[in-house]
Amino acid sequence: MAKARTVFFCQSCGAQSAKWIGRCPVCGEWNTYVEEVVQKETAATTTGQWKPASTVPGGNLAKAAKPVALGDILVEDEPRIITPDGELNRVLGGGLVPGSMVLIGGEPGIGKSTLMLQIALSLRNLKVLYVSGEESEAQIKMRAERMAEGRQSGCYILTETNTQNIFRQIDQVQPNILVVDSIQTMHSTLVESGAGSVSQVRECTAEFLKFAKETSTPVLLIGHITKDGSIAGPKILEHMVDTVLQFEGDRHLSYRILRTTKNRFGSTSELGIYEMQGDGLRQVSNPSEILLSQRGESLSGMAIGATLEGNRPLLVEVQALVTPATYGTPQRSSTGFDAKRLQMLLAVLEKRAGLRLGQSDVFLNIAGGLRLDDPALDLAVCAAVVSSLNDLPIPGHVALAAEVGLSGEIRAVSRLDQRLAEAEKLGFREMYVSQFNGKGLDLARFGMKVQPVSRLDEVLNGLFG
Repeated sequence: MAKARTVFFCQSCGAQSAKWIGRCPVCGEWNTYVEEVVQKETAATTTGQWKPASTVPGGNLAKAAKPVALGDILVEDEPRIITPDGELNRVLGGGLVPGSMVLIGGEPGIGKSTLMLQIALSLRNLKVLYVSGEESEAQIKMRAERMAEGRQSGCYILTETNTQNIFRQIDQVQPNILVVDSIQTMHSTLVESGAGSVSQVRECTAEFLKFAKETSTPVLLIGHITKDGSIAGPKILEHMVDTVLQFEGDRHLSYRILRTTKNRFGSTSELGIYEMQGDGLRQVSNPSEILLSQRGESLSGMAIGATLEGNRPLLVEVQALVTPATYGTPQRSSTGFDAKRLQMLLAVLEKRAGLRLGQSDVFLNIAGGLRLDDPALDLAVCAAVVSSLNDLPIPGHVALAAEVGLSGEIRAVSRLDQRLAEAEKLGFREMYVSQFNGKGLDLARFGMKVQPVSRLDEVLNGLFG
């Protein structure tokens, strides 16, 4: 048995040091170093660890890695695993890549385990091993019975936290997909510290990563998050995996959003939307209709903006409330929209449109719980603020899609044709856009009136006379 030793790890970035230091020299954070007991690998402790094909009876001999010219590398198109979940396929860039490792993070109770179990149950033609370190077999069975997919499924359940025991069962089951819930509950005998520590999370992730790459088996990891919303554990965890997904939403609302923050095999701007129901998560294929279903036709302070999330066009409702400031300093509150950009747009309205907003409280909200940063929503935000200030409603058939500059000019936005097509599909008859968007775009093919404008005052005059 090798002699145990202690090492100090940074809980923020995973850097290690032989002694405690106050400020991490790698990430610059203060008071993040904690002491953990580690132990070097020995022949006795490596029993049950994942072994490459060369060490398995009947496997091929391993070849030593040698440098190869880039032009001599042969690339074979390996088909992705298309899951029955269209929203997950969209976010992953077309499906699961064989040998990839996907990390799903989110707040407690948001539905991470439900989403992964639902996907595992729906893959009936593939063998899925669902490893849980947080629930018992009976608890998982009760949750699976609420889902329609759980009645006829070949999903295997394993309640284990020791990675060496997990790999022994993997060698027997030979699954096509592995789901681990969660990585913070796993522990390896190669490290003496407790489960969830920096060294344990890093070691367990490295073992699952080695298994995924050498067997071309996709591994889905569920990860906890900290109070500030980042993935718990060392930052190296996010660097090691291929894809990082964020499952977010308000637990008191029924809608959930699956967002990509890192993807080596696709775009990082895609968005998947689900609705939490009693029998699991339902895919929302047309979120614009849901986001606009509760809007009133004759209420002031409401404007419809056309935005893009990845390749998906969305029409969202921008709500604004402008009231006189009765407690001294005016408040500026924003939900789902950048607060600094709201301050800038209010300054543009005061300077270029002559509106007096310095003595008013301004509250802004993006309906549906979405968080958006598309500049194309600038014009909808300005229109909603002016509508609430003057208590004049915007016609319900009007949508807006343009960026507002500091001099009050209306700037062009990308992929206007997709925004117009989505608005036309939902029954909107008029849209205000920048006049500089007309180049190379045939506006006559859309069955709606397109209003090209160049100044902010033109939009306000057209909406409010």
